[in-house]
Amino acid sequence: MNNRILQLGFFISLSILLLLSSCKHEYQQMVDRELASGVRNDSLFLDIYLGMDKKDFFELCWDMNKKGLVRQGNKNTTVQFDMNINDKKALVDFYPDFYQEKIYQMPVTYSYQSWSPWLKHFWSDTLQVEVLDIYEKTYGDFLAIEHPKLGNAFVRVDGNRRISIYKKGDQEVRVIFTDLITEPKVPKIDRSLADKNLPIWLRETK
Repeated sequence: MNNRILQLGFFISLSILLLLSSCKHEYQQMVDRELASGVRNDSLFLDIYLGMDKKDFFELCWDMNKKGLVRQGNKNTTVQFDMNINDKKALVDFYPDFYQEKIYQMPVTYSYQSWSPWLKHFWSDTLQVEVLDIYEKTYGDFLAIEHPKLGNAFVRVDGNRRISIYKKGDQEVRVIFTDLITEPKVPKIDRSLADKNLPIWLRETK
């Protein structure tokens, strides 16, 4: 009986490892295929794009702020705007990572304005489903990856642009746009600072 339990545990562990390896392999195949296509997809949102000069980014945000489209975000370290997601008010915070004064990565954080610990329909579980739906309607299907700590996470690569979606705690959903052509050029010390925005399962594939 003990041997059977041990064997069952072994096969369960092996199946989990194979599943994770399969997802990672499928992700790498997607990256290799899209980079080999030579296609560039730099557009992000609000007329912001990968490769955008830092000065142009600040001027654009300043102009949008004067028009009331965006405002200073969390602790005045991000840009923020309001968004309705299925009739629920949400906050969207963003601020890019730069390499050689140009945007190469854009972390975006979504959260419901009515979030509270006792209102679970405003937790990140629900928000992630709704954010993913918005992105899939815009970009197409995402690859789903089950992570032991992050739970369900999703990724899509179109040419040079990778989009990853994952939950950050009970309140927030993080979406990160990355230029996969520029990313390897970023010095490790700078990349490690930007990588704090990335889920571990994407850091490990570099």
